[in-house]
Amino acid sequence: MMKTIRRIFGLTLILLASLSLIVQPAAAQSDRPLAVVLTAEGPIMPPMLEYIKRGIQAAERRNAEVVIIELNTPGGNLNTMLEIINEMRASKVPVVVHVAPRNAIAASAGAMITLAGHAAAMAPETSIGASSPIDSSGENLTATAEAKARELTKAAIRDLVRPRGEQALALAEAMVDEAKALTASEALEANLIDFVVDNVDDLLEALDGFTVQMNDGPRTLHTADAAAEPFRMSLIEQFLLFLTDPNIVFTLLSVGITAILIEISSPGGWVAGFIGIIAVLVSLYGIGLLPVNWFGILFLITAFVLFILDIKAPTHGALTAAGVASFIVGALVLFNSPGVPEFQRVSVSLVVGTGVTIGLLFFAILMFALRALRKPVSAGAEAYVGKTGIVVGWGEAGGQVQLQSELWSAEKAEASDKIRKGDHVEVVEVKGLRLKVRKIK
Repeated sequence: MMKTIRRIFGLTLILLASLSLIVQPAAAQSDRPLAVVLTAEGPIMPPMLEYIKRGIQAAERRNAEVVIIELNTPGGNLNTMLEIINEMRASKVPVVVHVAPRNAIAASAGAMITLAGHAAAMAPETSIGASSPIDSSGENLTATAEAKARELTKAAIRDLVRPRGEQALALAEAMVDEAKALTASEALEANLIDFVVDNVDDLLEALDGFTVQMNDGPRTLHTADAAAEPFRMSLIEQFLLFLTDPNIVFTLLSVGITAILIEISSPGGWVAGFIGIIAVLVSLYGIGLLPVNWFGILFLITAFVLFILDIKAPTHGALTAAGVASFIVGALVLFNSPGVPEFQRVSVSLVVGTGVTIGLLFFAILMFALRALRKPVSAGAEAYVGKTGIVVGWGEAGGQVQLQSELWSAEKAEASDKIRKGDHVEVVEVKGLRLKVRKIK
């Protein structure tokens, strides 16, 4: 199921990305060298891969002098990182990674991407490193799996960093083995990066005359007079990257399941069910990319079952309270398992607030259900019992009574009553289409 959903989203992404290439306005022709500038801000996830791949392809089509990736990331998916590195190293245009702006970070997978650039730079007051891997369920890896992941990560950049010297290689491996992090000045001093510059203009000036090693041999860059042209994310790429935020995914999942359960408990409409299905499907895309512990789903399912049971078999809120507790525990287990990086954790206050809000919603539904059960019957024959009417005609065997603008056949409920035309009577019982009445004295 998850693979099918991810394939659908992937095909949609490719289609819309292709369309964005068609509608992208053509740049004015110029004799100046071209520098294509990408802004890669956010977690290293498949939407980021598609954006970088698309940017490199655009630069190749236009014979750009250089591709600059302005990187600011807390890290992300290991496989996505490896694919981005492959795209960068296979590029026919030199790719320069610039950790920027000030206070930006290239953590975890971002550090490896920075070191994989044909040239690397950092803005002042930035940092790089802390690249210890975790598994896709958010837990710390087992000893064997951890060793494999570390060796795979180091192997991906070892040959790329070795020309920078033994100290640079040792520090790069320490980023993976010991989660070591460095400032921009420390990275420059160790020759892990080539420049410390504040912005793209300064970087282009520094790159002029710099030689990089491409697949077809060394190449000297000529960027002194280069025109820097931004290459922006498409709307679909921004949207899919937005869906990798655990707080957004959690909110969509909560709203979706709540809407579906409301539809199930009160069938007949379609709006709540439609919104619920869309929200759940969209949230599943993000869940498929985030490090989650699927055991938390069991607690979430238990929570919503308790909410429904409290409506169908009212227990005066006891099951709703238990459902709120199960919901909060389930959400924290799902997203905040030990070992999950801080940037991929859901906000505890958001979880608690959402759990309480959903609990109050179902408690309100419960109160309406209880009120409906206690309300007197207002339809059917029983609804006429206790009502009063006026006798419009009466004989020995009975007569006719006008009751709520309706004319009914009636008979005496008490033999001792002496009922006459014009008397007010009260309905005691309804027998088929005939009322049994007594005179109001």
